[in-house]
Amino acid sequence: MNFLNRIVQRQEGAKIFEALPTQDMSCAEISGHFWAKKFEWASAEVFHFPDYDVTRDTFRDAEGEIRQFDMIIADQVWEHLDRPYAATRNVLSMLKPGGYFYIAVPFFAKYHAFPVDCSRWTARGLSNLLIEAGFEEELIQADQWGNFAAVLKDCNKRWAKYEEGDDLTNDPKCPIVAWALGRKSLQSAKPVAKAASVKSSAARKPATKDKKAV
Repeated sequence: MNFLNRIVQRQEGAKIFEALPTQDMSCAEISGHFWAKKFEWASAEVFHFPDYDVTRDTFRDAEGEIRQFDMIIADQVWEHLDRPYAATRNVLSMLKPGGYFYIAVPFFAKYHAFPVDCSRWTARGLSNLLIEAGFEEELIQADQWGNFAAVLKDCNKRWAKYEEGDDLTNDPKCPIVAWALGRKSLQSAKPVAKAASVKSSAARKPATKDKKAV
């Protein structure tokens, strides 16, 4: 899908995966298959809702044990979850020590219910989401992209397709999409939720704990 709002996100995401030894990693992609097919993995599985609901539980094997992966991917999925914080904690539980979670979500995007549409995040917001789920701040990368011209083009009923000549420059004050890479500590045993400050390429001021119940 050559959508304008995904061009830069997918380009930057490819750089992230190219820097990792994906051929030696087990991958789980949630409600999608773009990255599972694009790169060579030691193993790659796709988990679709409603057969697998990451907000309710971790993914388990036939013996009831929690599945473990080196990489878990959620690309344009988390905005559709009723319980994104619970889902992110479950993701952390399914990562092997040193494993990665790649997440990409919209910020400035029209309502799109598949089957529901609940949340939006900036890069700073994604960093805070990961921190409160138990990921360590120092192991998080987060960024975002967007500009006003792309926002205007994407306001029609159909998602705008990328055309040659479209402006792909980034305006930090007009994000359309955000992404983050969290990593589970090599010393991690069980996820412990905490609040901390955020330092990402899109945010430099101390973060505040989100007190809203989700």
